[in-house]
Amino acid sequence: MELLTPLFDQLNDMLVGFIKLLPMLAIALVIIMITWGVSKVVRLVLNKTLTRTHMRPSLKNLFLTLARIGIWTFGTLIALTIIIPSLTPAKMLAALGLGSIAIGFAFQDIFENFLAGVMIMLRKPMRIGDYIECEDVEGKIEQINIRDSFVRQPNGVLILVPNSKLFKNEVFVLTDQEERRFEIVCGVSYDTDLAVAKPIIQKAVENCDLVMKNKGIDVFAREFNSSSVDFTVRWWTKSKPRDFHESRDQVVMAIKAALDKAGIEIPFPYRTLTFKEDLNINSRAQDDEKDTKSEKKAA
Repeated sequence: MELLTPLFDQLNDMLVGFIKLLPMLAIALVIIMITWGVSKVVRLVLNKTLTRTHMRPSLKNLFLTLARIGIWTFGTLIALTIIIPSLTPAKMLAALGLGSIAIGFAFQDIFENFLAGVMIMLRKPMRIGDYIECEDVEGKIEQINIRDSFVRQPNGVLILVPNSKLFKNEVFVLTDQEERRFEIVCGVSYDTDLAVAKPIIQKAVENCDLVMKNKGIDVFAREFNSSSVDFTVRWWTKSKPRDFHESRDQVVMAIKAALDKAGIEIPFPYRTLTFKEDLNINSRAQDDEKDTKSEKKAA
């Protein structure tokens, strides 16, 4: 029993210390509950205020998240100070300064994506619902979060793209404007009168329903190709990919029908074969005939 006496004394001291600490723990718990309530109220009030400003949802979520993090950080520090009186604000800052170095190296990618997400939301380069292209990523933005963004591909696959990739690389926002200009190349044969073909193509494109007539339609002679003279045909339509495919379908079909009706050929590639020596087709046929007769006599 004498050997266990120091152990019992130590346990007794720990129990007495815990009992003395209970009021501090209760106060810290109250502080945490108050922090939770303040966070809820601030989030509710801030959400209503930002909604009235018609702010983008992604940017509104950023402010709500930063407000919640700030309130919880402040409340947690107060609770820790109550539980551990020797933990002064100066010591906390020193501990955070030393720990931030290790945390920074350990979570470098997370912090990079976080800062990239903040910059994306503040710069307003793209909005939820925009169709973008970034390296091998193509699709519609469904959500912009602090760390990553959700991009829905045309085939329905959802991609979670790190914000750092969207921030550091070129991003083509295809639906930044409601209207975009598209173009195709149309070729006619070399014996075609270009002055006649050009207005026919122009009129065909103007008759398409999905083409915006007020934005102008361009038909330019482009180049002398291997088997055709090419025109560049440009028109404006809605910027969504589906709109482009539908308008291009109309334009191609209208041009083909108009050129066929006018008797203008849309040529396919021709190939001219050149031989080093002249081919005497008649002598070759005579040799084949002689060989056939010889075979019959031998039979």
